[in-house]
Amino acid sequence: MSVSWAESYVGQLRALAGDRTLMFVGARAVLRDRRGRVLLIQRSDNGHWSMPAGAMELGESIADCAVREVREETGLRALRVSAFALYTGPDRTHTNMYGHTYQVFTAAFQVDEWDGELLRITDETTDAGFFHPNAFPAPLSPSVVETLADLAVFEQTDRLILK
Repeated sequence: MSVSWAESYVGQLRALAGDRTLMFVGARAVLRDRRGRVLLIQRSDNGHWSMPAGAMELGESIADCAVREVREETGLRALRVSAFALYTGPDRTHTNMYGHTYQVFTAAFQVDEWDGELLRITDETTDAGFFHPNAFPAPLSPSVVETLADLAVFEQTDRLILK
C-alpha cells in the first residue's frame, strides 16, 4: 500500500527539519529477465529512467523496502532479494529538484526471483520496461550504470560492494 509523500517517514521528517540536510535510507532493486534485460522505470517526478527504488519506512527492513518499491513502481512481486552493494558517505549528498538536501544511504538488491505482470504506469511511474544494457532509454539516471557495474563485480567476487 502506497503512502503519500506527506505521510511518509521522510516527508514527515522533512516537515519537521526544514532546510537541514537529512539522512535518507533507501533501497534500489535490479531485476533482470531471462534474456538479461534490465527492468527500468521512468520516474513521474523527473522523467529519468532508473531502477525501482525508494525510501525505507519505519517498521520495515531494508529488504522489505526493496520488495515494496518494486511492487509500487512496477506491479511485480519480488519473491527473493539479495543485497550486493551499499552506497554511503558524504559524496552521496544530493539536493533534489525540490531543494531538499539528503545524504543518501542506499542498499542495492538483486531480485533473484519474481513474478507478476509488469505495470507500465503507476502512481510513481510514467513508463516501465525491460531493456538491454546497450540500449537503455534516455535520460538515464547515473545510478543505473554504477549499480550494474557493481553488480558485475559482486557476481565475480561474491563480496559486498561498499562505497
